[in-house]
Amino acid sequence: MTASLVVLAALFGLAVGSFLNVVIHRVPRKESVVSPRSRCPGCGTELANRDNVPLFSWLVLRGRCRTCAMPISPRYPAVELGTAVLFALLAVRFADDAAVLPAFLVLGAALLAISLVDLEHFIVPNRIVYPTLFLLAPLLVLAAVVDDDLSSLRGAVLGGLLGFTLLFVIHFVSPRAMGFGDVRLAGLLGVALGWLDLGHVLLGLFLGFLTASVVSLTLIGLKVRSRKDRIPFGPFLALGGLLAVLLGEPILRWYGV
Repeated sequence: MTASLVVLAALFGLAVGSFLNVVIHRVPRKESVVSPRSRCPGCGTELANRDNVPLFSWLVLRGRCRTCAMPISPRYPAVELGTAVLFALLAVRFADDAAVLPAFLVLGAALLAISLVDLEHFIVPNRIVYPTLFLLAPLLVLAAVVDDDLSSLRGAVLGGLLGFTLLFVIHFVSPRAMGFGDVRLAGLLGVALGWLDLGHVLLGLFLGFLTASVVSLTLIGLKVRSRKDRIPFGPFLALGGLLAVLLGEPILRWYGV
């Protein structure tokens, strides 16, 4: 049963990854993610269904447009494959609590999209954060009803408040050091991690700051970046949150929390 769930989640992740490519490209440009259909940026040809099959089409076309042979960025299959792997890992994590799995799949997809947008454009888009929260909340409520687990739902509310408040304080003290988009993202992460427990919220934020510090200091040490260069924090928050979801239980248990 677990193996079937993992395979289904991975296949679903490929399809979602294809949609995320549209979101990542269009949201920063304030374009609709629904229409028009995807087109080649080189020749403007609308992509046929056979050229929109996740991962497979890119491999068959050898990474080029069928019409003009313009190279297609490897980011597209990488996002599709990455989403599939992430969904499979989440399916393993929540194999014993499938009722809440859809909520965490929504979270995982959103965090992947937000991370790539922030890396390229230095923004955490409200057009991803708010729809994710509006999807996440009813899915958690539904999971609470199915599992008869109102305590986890209460934890989600408290976790959202905790994550938002902690980063809001940093933003209030130093707005240049912490953007408000990161504050909203911390609130979103807090809702999901709070479902697990408040320890996961604190762990996720800690891992986000830890990985950001390690990577930033490494880049500065290698002189790839200077202290004055901006480094987006959203991807590190997302990574910390996902690590807390996937590995939080053994880590917290090891620390006796």
